[in-house]
Amino acid sequence: MFIQNAVVEKSIELENSVYLLKLYCPEIASVIRPGQFLNIKVSETIQPLLRRPFSVCDVEGECFYIMFNVLGEGTQMLKDKKKGELIDVLGPLGNGFSFEGDYEVPVIVAGGLGAAPFPFFLKKIKPGQNPVCFIGGRSQKDVIKYNLKNVHVATDDGSEGFKGNVIELLKENLETLKNKNVKIFACGPNAMLRALKTFIQENDLECDASLESAMACGFGICQGCPIESTHNKDKYMLVCKDGPVFNIRDIVI
Repeated sequence: MFIQNAVVEKSIELENSVYLLKLYCPEIASVIRPGQFLNIKVSETIQPLLRRPFSVCDVEGECFYIMFNVLGEGTQMLKDKKKGELIDVLGPLGNGFSFEGDYEVPVIVAGGLGAAPFPFFLKKIKPGQNPVCFIGGRSQKDVIKYNLKNVHVATDDGSEGFKGNVIELLKENLETLKNKNVKIFACGPNAMLRALKTFIQENDLECDASLESAMACGFGICQGCPIESTHNKDKYMLVCKDGPVFNIRDIVI
């Protein structure tokens, strides 16, 4: 874990008001793993006070990218950063995706901005693996396909691809999935992950899920991001320290 001043290289607007921020920081770029996150101080002032957690979208040499949409004051500040500005970054933090196992096909399931960690993830899969991506959103403008492969889209309103949510799209492709040796890697809203867990358990599949949570400190001191464990009803884990990636069977969503 490092506290580093990352240098802004550029801010990139993608489609649908989604932004990428490219940051030069070789100390972090050289060691971060897919699924880990960074806690970023977006301003040198006390407003906003708390750091914001961001997964790393991609790594390119000594630079890394974060992906975000503008939802409030903090992300507005990130969008407006200029080349050469310094950003205080704490990371890498947490546990990333596990690439272990004898599965042949990595299957990505993402909702909305949950697609953010997967461009970097796809760079690290085993040679010869052919990934499949199931991406969902409320409408076409909420679907993020940036640097993904073999993408199948679901939208609630039917404006692109399958009409319905991404878990319903998975069910439509169940026979294809069951004919392959797959492992699912997921990130998205809790409602999506809750439905995905039911799907996983009903069909005896394996899944690593990255949770989205507010994280004040990012490394377990503040105890502000508890998640209930299925192993012991009295035990809570922390999203920042024990996750943000969990075996989906191990948590109560």
